[in-house]
Formats: sequence, C-alpha cells, structure tokens
Amino acid sequence: KAVIPVDIAGWPCDYEAIDTLVKNKKGLFKPSSENQEKLGRILVISDSAHSIGATYNNQYLGAITDITVFSFHAVKNVTTAEGGAVCINLPKPFNNQEEYNYLRCFSLNGQTKDAFTKSKAGGWRYDIIYPGLKINMPDILAAIGVAQLPEYFEKTLDKRVEIYEYYHKFFQAKAWAVLPPYKSETKTSSCHLYALRIKDISEATRDAIIEEISKNGVAVNVHFQPLPLLTLFKNMGYDINAFPMAFNNYKCEISLPIYPQLTQKELEYIVNTVTKAVESKI
Repeated sequence: KAVIPVDIAGWPCDYEAIDTLVKNKKGLFKPSSENQEKLGRILVISDSAHSIGATYNNQYLGAITDITVFSFHAVKNVTTAEGGAVCINLPKPFNNQEEYNYLRCFSLNGQTKDAFTKSKAGGWRYDIIYPGLKINMPDILAAIGVAQLPEYFEKTLDKRVEIYEYYHKFFQAKAWAVLPPYKSETKTSSCHLYALRIKDISEATRDAIIEEISKNGVAVNVHFQPLPLLTLFKNMGYDINAFPMAFNNYKCEISLPIYPQLTQKELEYIVNTVTKAVESKI
C-alpha cells in the first residue's frame, strides 16, 4: 500500500498536496502487515530517478518522503553506468539504520558478509538469514558515482541550470512554445530533461519536426511514450483514449539536448535548428 509519485524531467511533484491527501485519508487506511500497522498510513515512495539535486521547500529530494529512489543509469545527471540509490526517511517507531542494514543484506542474497569482508583473514564464515536478491552495486561503480557527487553539486548542476535558462530566454519569445518549469517559490529542478512542447500540433507534425531537426545533425528525443501506446500494455487492455492528458502532452513534446559539455555555439545552433524546423511545419 503505497503512493509512488514520479518526478518528471527533474521537476519535483507537489509533495505537500500528496502529504495532505495521505493524512486526510488516514482514517480509511487498513493495514495488512506488521509494518503497515507501525506506519499507520499509506507509504509514500518518491520515484526521483530524474531528480538528484532538485529541491522542495529548500530541502534536497531524499529528505521529503518516506522513501526516495534515485537512478544512476547511464543517461542520468549522475551516473554509475547502472544502479541507483535508496534514501530512507521513515518516521518513528521505524529505525532507519535497521532498514538500511536490511536492504544492504537483501541486495546481496541475504548474506551477512560481502565478498571483501569474507576475503579478510579468518573472515570466511558467513550466514544467509533470509531470501534476498543479487542486486548490489559493484564497488567500482559506486566509487565512480561517489567521485562525481562533489563536482555535480558544485559545478555540473549549475551548468545544467545555465542551459535551461538559455533555452528559456530564447523560446519564451516564441508564441508556439510551451516551456518546462524549472524553478518556483517552493521548487527547483535538477534540469534533467528540457521537455519543450509545441502548441496545437498533431503527433504526425511533431514527428515531422523531429525528422527535420535530425536532418540537421541535432539529436532530440521524446519523453515519454504513454504506456497504453506500447504493445505490452495494449495487450493488457489499456486504451490511450482513456488517458487524454498523457497523450496530449506526448504528441507535442520534444526533448532538447542538455548536458554540461554543450558550448555556446552548439546551443545557438540547436535553438536555431529547432526554430526553423518548427516554423517550417506548423
């Protein structure tokens, strides 16, 4: 029993509204396990795959909800090639250190010792205390991630914000452009994706715009295809017509390049290429 809000493009959800909803419906909560009984309400798990470095009410995500999950996949702001991080912020009477220890053990087949510890003199004996999975992050990949964190918070994130602001300044003058949010009184974005939308166009027109942009050497993307458009979910009976908001956002969206190595010359080329492509098709 959990609510799992998803931060899109690095922009945090409205966590105050979610918290209010959970508290207001607390009387309807019917626990079906010991841990649910301890919590006494619906668990809130943030899917913050895009959002490392984003803030909500002047706090970094990871400290807002019960559990927050970040992704360190190859295309994320901080990468370990694969993997991620789980931030545990459960209220009392939960012991977050105990939950952390459980997850560490669970991620390594339920073993009480990792390979490094077992390799030490006299450290060969271990136990398996419950069924687990083999999903631990290799130490080398973890080291790659840890090494990136200082530069990310001191430099790289600021560069992503600069690129966002450049795009915003350019496209806000275009009547056809709908700009993605990246800052407000309560939120700041991690600027993971620049999800530009174009007013009053069809999916076919959007696709033609992307083709024109691609012809000129700029790689853009679409985030995201709604699940009911994918074969697996179609076969499960989902119909895109039941999700008009998702489709309407998808059909007009183009994600522009955003990474710290972009030069001013490249940014100018991107915005001019996108503008020419859009205005040639609408």
